[in-house]
Amino acid sequence: MLSFLQRIGKSLMFPIATLPAAALLVRLGMEDFFDIPFMTAAGNGILTNLSIIFAIGIAMGFAKDGSGGAALSGAIGVLVLEEGIKAINNDIDMGVFSGIIAGVIAGMLYNRFYDIKFPEFLSFFGGKRFVPIITSLTMVALSFVLGHLWIYPQYVLDATANWILNAGELGVGVYGVLNRLLIPVGLHHVLNTLIWFDFGSFTMESGKVVKGEINRFLNGDPNAGYFLAGFYPVMMVGLPAACLAMYAAAKKHRKSMVGGMFLSIALTSFLTGVTEPIEFSFMFLSPLLYVVHSLLTGISMVAAYMLDIRHGFGFSAGLIDYSLNFGIAQNPLMLLPIGLVLGLIYFLVFYYLIVRLDLKTPGREDEDEDFVEESQAVGQPSEGSENDDDRKASDYLKALGGAENIKSLDYCTTRLRLQMIDREQVDENALKRAGARGVMKVGGQNLQVVVGTSVEFLAEAIRKRMDEKDTDNRNE
Repeated sequence: MLSFLQRIGKSLMFPIATLPAAALLVRLGMEDFFDIPFMTAAGNGILTNLSIIFAIGIAMGFAKDGSGGAALSGAIGVLVLEEGIKAINNDIDMGVFSGIIAGVIAGMLYNRFYDIKFPEFLSFFGGKRFVPIITSLTMVALSFVLGHLWIYPQYVLDATANWILNAGELGVGVYGVLNRLLIPVGLHHVLNTLIWFDFGSFTMESGKVVKGEINRFLNGDPNAGYFLAGFYPVMMVGLPAACLAMYAAAKKHRKSMVGGMFLSIALTSFLTGVTEPIEFSFMFLSPLLYVVHSLLTGISMVAAYMLDIRHGFGFSAGLIDYSLNFGIAQNPLMLLPIGLVLGLIYFLVFYYLIVRLDLKTPGREDEDEDFVEESQAVGQPSEGSENDDDRKASDYLKALGGAENIKSLDYCTTRLRLQMIDREQVDENALKRAGARGVMKVGGQNLQVVVGTSVEFLAEAIRKRMDEKDTDNRNE
C-alpha cells in the first residue's frame, strides 16, 4: 500500500509542474502587473481544469512506458466519470479526486492491456487502441457506483476541510508538521494535493468556482493563503541557516569538501523553495534534527497565521514566488522578521544538537567511514570524464548493481525512484560518492535516491545506458 501511494505521489509531480506556468499567467495578467485580462483567463484555464490535467499526468506516471496512449485514456476516463456522476447526482463535486482516480485506473489498465491481441477482424482495436475503450467502459461502471456513494466520502472530506480551514493556529500548525514528516515516505504530495487543490472554494467574478488554497489565493480569495505563508521563512531562511550550522559543525579538514554542497542546496532552497536536498542531507543521519525541523515548520506556520499573513505560491515558497506574488499578499513584509528569528533558532538549535550529541551530519562522519573519500568532493566529476551526466549515470548504475538489477526506474522532483531485483546489491556508500544526497529503502524492493533538481537529466542518462546494455545483450 505504501508503494502504491508513493506511485501516486510521484505521478502527481508531473501535473503539479504545470502550476508555475498557470500562476505566472494569472499573476502577470492582473491589474497591478500588466493588466492583460486574457492572460489571467489563460492561466485560469489550467487552474480550473486540474482534474483532467491530473488524470493525464497520473496515467502517464502509472504507465510502464509513460505512453501517450495512457494519457489519452486518463483524459477519456475523467470525462466519462465526471459526466456520468453529474447525471446521477449533480450535487457531487469530486474535485481533483476524479482526476486522480481516473488517472490511476487508466494507467493500470494500460499496463494490463497495452499489448492485447484480438482476432484478425478486430485487430484494429487491439493493443494500445483498446486501452481508451476499456477505460471508458470501466469508468461508466464506476460513475454509477460513485454517483450513488461518493456523497458520503464527500461529507467526510468537507467536514475535514472545514475543521482544518477553521481550526486557526492548530490547523495550520498540524498541516506544517505533517507536511515535513511525510517527506521521507514521499506522501507529502498526497497531503499537499488535498490542501492546495481541493479544500475550500471561491467563486470568481466570472462565476467560475475554484477550489484549493493555491487556486483561491491566486484568484483573490481573501481567506486563502494562510496555509502557504508560513513556508516562506522555513525555505528562504530556516533551512539555509541549518546548512550554515552543519557547515560550522563540520570537522575542519572536511569543511572545504562539504562547503560547496551546502552553499548549492541552500541557494536552491532560498530561490526556488526546493528543500529535499537539504532535508535528506540530515534526515537519516540525524533523525532528531528532522523532528526538530518539522516542529519548527509548524511553529513558522502558526506564527504567520497569528500575524494575519496571507501569501501564496505557484511552485514553492522561495524568493521567486515571494517576489512574484508580493503584490496580492497580505502583510508579506512580516515574513522577513519571522524568517530572521527562525533562521537564528535553526542555526543555534542545529549547531547545539550536532555538537552536543555528536550527530553525524555531513562533514562529521567517523574517519573510518568510506562513503566520502577525503580526496573527492561530493558529486564532483572525476578527472578525464567526458559528459558529466553520462559519467554520473555510469557511477550510479555501478552502485545500483548494474542495469540487470533494476526492475523499473522513475523520478520525481528530486529523487530517483527505483524497483530493484536484489536491493542487497546496492552500494549506498558508492551512491553517496557519486553525489547522492540520501538513500531511502521502502518495502522489500523499492529504493529512493535523492539527487537534486537535476534528477531528470540523470534518470534519462541512466535509462540510455540501460537501453544500450539491453541492446548489447540481444545482439550477443
